[in-house]
Amino acid sequence: MKKTLIFLLLASIQLVNSQELALVKKNSKIGYISKDGTFKIEPQYKSAKSFSEGLAAVENGGKWGFIDPKGNWIIPAEFNNAKDFNSGIAIVQKDKDWVYINTKGEIQKAPASEKLFDFNDGVAFIKQGNKIGLINSKMTVVLEPKYDQIKPFENGYARVELNKNWGIINTAGKELVEPVYAEIGNYFKGTTWARKDKTFGLVSDGKFIPVDGAEKIWDFETQDLTYAKKNGKIGYIDLKGNWAILPIYDKGKAFSKNLAPVLVGKKWGYINLKGDFVIEPTYSDAEVFSTNGIAPVKENNWGFINESGKLIIPTQYGITTNAIIAMFVQQDKGFIDGVARVKNEGKWGFLKPDGTVLGNQWFENAELFSKSERNYRNDAPAEKPKQEAKAETKAVKTTTKTVTKKKK
Repeated sequence: MKKTLIFLLLASIQLVNSQELALVKKNSKIGYISKDGTFKIEPQYKSAKSFSEGLAAVENGGKWGFIDPKGNWIIPAEFNNAKDFNSGIAIVQKDKDWVYINTKGEIQKAPASEKLFDFNDGVAFIKQGNKIGLINSKMTVVLEPKYDQIKPFENGYARVELNKNWGIINTAGKELVEPVYAEIGNYFKGTTWARKDKTFGLVSDGKFIPVDGAEKIWDFETQDLTYAKKNGKIGYIDLKGNWAILPIYDKGKAFSKNLAPVLVGKKWGYINLKGDFVIEPTYSDAEVFSTNGIAPVKENNWGFINESGKLIIPTQYGITTNAIIAMFVQQDKGFIDGVARVKNEGKWGFLKPDGTVLGNQWFENAELFSKSERNYRNDAPAEKPKQEAKAETKAVKTTTKTVTKKKK
C-alpha cells in the first residue's frame, strides 16, 4: 500500500512537471494558463517571459528574477534584466555586468569572451578577436575560436563561415562539412544543400552532387523532399539530388503529412508526393500541415483545413504575431502541440482542433505554450531553434574582465 501511494505521488508530480504553460496578458497584467484553459498563475506581473526549462523570468519592483510553474520565486528578483534558460544556463544583468547563472541562481565563471551568447543545444558561442568558438554548459571550451561566424544550432548542427566559405559543425565542434562552399543549408539526415561557385547541389558523405539546373535550394524540413527553383519555377528534389517533382509551380513550401502547399498563378493548393493536386489552388496563401493533419489557409483571413481539403475552422483569424518580424524571422504558425494561436478582433487566444476557443478566453497578448519542466541535460543538446541569425544578434557585450568571463 505504501509503495502504491509513493508511485501515485511520483506520477502526480511528473504530471504537474510535464504541463505546458502559455504566457498571456489580461487587463494589462501577465499570467500563465495551462492547456485546460485555466490560469495556473493569475495575471499579476507587469513584465514577464515564457517558461523555459521550468523557470520563467519575471520583473518585480524593477528587478528580474525567476519563478516556477506554481508562481514561487526560485531565483530572487535581483537582476536588472534576464533572458531565458537554455541547457540549464541563463544570461542576466547584475548591476552593469552581464553574467551566466545556473538554475540555482549561482553565477557561472565562463571562459574569456568579448560577448556573452545565449546557450542553445547545450553550447554557446564565445568570441575572441574576430573569431567565434564554443563552450558547453559546464563552462568548458568545446571549440577554440576559429570561425568568422557560426549560425544558431538546429537539432545539433550549425553552419559555420571561414574565409567567406561555409561548412557545418556539430555541438562537439567537429566539422561534418568542410567550409568550402559559397552558401550552405541545414543538415538533414547527413545531407545538406550547398552552392559551389554558381552551381547549386547537395553535399553527402563529403561529395558535392550538382542538381540539374537548380537556381536555389531550400532547407530540408521533416520529409526527404525539399523545394528548389529551376528556370524561375519551383519543384521538389530528393536527398540524392533528383527532381522528384518537376519545377512547374510559381512558389512552394515544405512537405508535411505528404502534402506541400504550392502556388499556381495567384492561388495556393496542395500537391502529393507525385505532384498531383489533392487540394485544388483556391487560397490566397497556405501553410504546411501540422502533425495533427490541420493546415492554415487564407482567403481574406486565416482558417484551417484538414488533409482532405475540408475547411474545418472558418477563415476569420490572424495567425502571425508581427508582420514586420515575420519578414525576417520564420514564425511557428498553425497547430502546435494541439492548439493554434490566433488573433480575432484585436485579441489573442488559442483554438482547439474542433474550432472552439481554449477556456473561451481572449487576451491582449498570448505567447506559444512552452513546457514548464526542467528537461535539459548539461552534457547533451536539447532541440531547436529555427531562425538563422548571425551569432552577434544574440550576444551581450561584456563590460569588465570579470564579466568577460561570464555570461552570454
